Amino acid sequence: MGFLAGKRALIVGLASKRSIAWGVADAMHREGAELAFTYQNGKLGDRVGKLAAGFDSGINIPLDVSSDEEIKNVFAELAKTWDGLDIIVHSVGFAPKELLAGRYVDSVTREGYQIAHDISAYSFAALARESLPMLRSGGALLTMTYLGAERSIPNYNVMGPAKASLEANVRFLANDLGIDNIRVNGVSAGPIRTIAASGVGNFRKLMQHAAAGNPMKRNVTLADVGNASAFLCSDLAAGITGEILHVDCGYSTVGMTFAIDEDEEVLA
Repeated sequence: MGFLAGKRALIVGLASKRSIAWGVADAMHREGAELAFTYQNGKLGDRVGKLAAGFDSGINIPLDVSSDEEIKNVFAELAKTWDGLDIIVHSVGFAPKELLAGRYVDSVTREGYQIAHDISAYSFAALARESLPMLRSGGALLTMTYLGAERSIPNYNVMGPAKASLEANVRFLANDLGIDNIRVNGVSAGPIRTIAASGVGNFRKLMQHAAAGNPMKRNVTLADVGNASAFLCSDLAAGITGEILHVDCGYSTVGMTFAIDEDEEVLA
């Protein structure tokens, strides 16, 4: 029996087998969780439905996270099948493509800034609020973030402030919901070649740099992120909330990555 047996999880953000949400769903399904999914629009409905069927799920609900009505509708529809909910995985992020290239100061616009924060950060808080009538004690909310929330990353641009806002959401929601025995955490994954990531300029170089510069000398996989996410949403992590777990092969822990010759002096 898996460590998520008896748990029910709503996965928001699945688009393909290259999605981080797919890696999370795969790990949670393996550990015994019952899954439900959302899809962004009509074009993705059939695709996500087929992916959901691969996880023994027939629950596939449309959701545009920029719409308060659709967020409310997700839980109204879910309540027709489930009498309670244990886990929500928020794997959603977006900024207009033209904002993800060049210098931040040149590319950022008022409209693009608002869109990035609305889709990438506010939607997590909105999902949390609307889910409360269904969320059971011992439940867990999880979102996906990136090191760009903490450091400037070339071409990540407006998504950096958006992810920083998302991580602040984690802390504020954790403080609010802890009294209800609901935990809130984030996973800061290393770069993964998802469909969304392909919109970031020079993404291949970013992946090469991350692999060369981390202690494990490789990039993370969907399975790495999925396994860590399943753990954080399980009772095994019952004492963990308000945290951002870095699943990046240690990249975030390294200050300098160049080799030092043995006969060179090292600054104290």
